[in-house]
Amino acid sequence: MSRSTAEVVREYGPFEGVGGVGGVTYDGQHVWFAAGDKLTAFDPASGETLRSIDVAADAGTAFDGQHLFQLAEGRIRKIDPQTGEVLATIPAPGGGSGGDSGLAWAEGTLWVGQYRERKIHQVDPETGAILRTIESNRFVTGVTWVDGELWHGTWEGDESDLRRVDPGTGEVLERLELPPGVNVSGLEADGGDRFFCGGGKSGMVRAVRRPQRSSATRSALAAPGSWRNPTNVVAPPRAPAATRGLAGRRRRG
Repeated sequence: MSRSTAEVVREYGPFEGVGGVGGVTYDGQHVWFAAGDKLTAFDPASGETLRSIDVAADAGTAFDGQHLFQLAEGRIRKIDPQTGEVLATIPAPGGGSGGDSGLAWAEGTLWVGQYRERKIHQVDPETGAILRTIESNRFVTGVTWVDGELWHGTWEGDESDLRRVDPGTGEVLERLELPPGVNVSGLEADGGDRFFCGGGKSGMVRAVRRPQRSSATRSALAAPGSWRNPTNVVAPPRAPAATRGLAGRRRRG
């Protein structure tokens, strides 16, 4: 297992009127975070807060290229980011027990972290049915897929790290350790060289540098049929075609 110190490259916030940050997602242009009673978007280039959607938002957040998904109160809500309308609702795996934490979208399914149960569930976005489960050995907070890699955040006591795990076995392959007191409540990759990490009660979002991969390694991880990218099961989330170019320019900038 590879182990290294996480490099925090930028901090955003604290944000006015926000007492804590839960889930985090990225729509190709803006970072969205769960702030208890609302979803808030900001520009990762300027740090400027742009808009909010009034909706229960105390846990994981995800984006499927068109819609936002928000975990709260034992439910996962599908939301139109343009209007704020809740389009559909499905039960979360925890069923209101308070154990649901992270949320990610990958190739047609949702991935739900469960904190104290130390699990990640692959979930049918239409019904909420659990398709399969990955066991972890730490409390699971945020969850994200990028370039065929499954990562999740941890938070136990005053310690947090980011972990790349084998999607087939749950084995920890890589760890990025955050400084003591810097906690991870949500996690999202921007598809490039950054992770966005929710900072819990600090009310902040932090950008952490993602480890670089060679082209050959990225191709191997994304190969169809591999456990790291099972055919018809998972793949890295992508922004809509209209926003991918903008996102790419931001990353290079």
